[in-house]
Amino acid sequence: MRVLAEVHARDGYPVIWPDRPGEWLSRGPLLGSWVAELEGRLVGHVSLSQGGEGDLAPMLWSERNGATRGMTAVVSRLFVAPQARGHRIGALLIGRAVEEARRRGLHPVLDVVASDAAAAALYERLGWELMATVEQQWSLHQTVAISCYAAPS
Repeated sequence: MRVLAEVHARDGYPVIWPDRPGEWLSRGPLLGSWVAELEGRLVGHVSLSQGGEGDLAPMLWSERNGATRGMTAVVSRLFVAPQARGHRIGALLIGRAVEEARRRGLHPVLDVVASDAAAAALYERLGWELMATVEQQWSLHQTVAISCYAAPS
């Protein structure tokens, strides 16, 4: 939670700080979660899960490919400690989640807040395809632009 708090303070991720960060990291139908260490310190995290309510990318990918949402896996909860950036940790974590999704016969997808340019740049460097950017209602007073990506085939 310390690393997540550092990322939130610096980058604003997650956009809405969860009441229970530990539960936020592990909620949903998880297929796996991985952490990264650098010099004996925890510096990153990623999760892989089945799509849930509010996940737009599984729906977009399934519509485009004539498949069911159940044929996707959502890469989420990716963050890297600010002091550990520049070591390809984010790419390695994504690679591990993608490897697990493919091992299960699932296509990796993800949703990201459109204003997170650094995350979008990472996904695009790794060959992920932007499927769409859509508005999503997060509360009565908050609408957020979400970019939906699919991993390369």
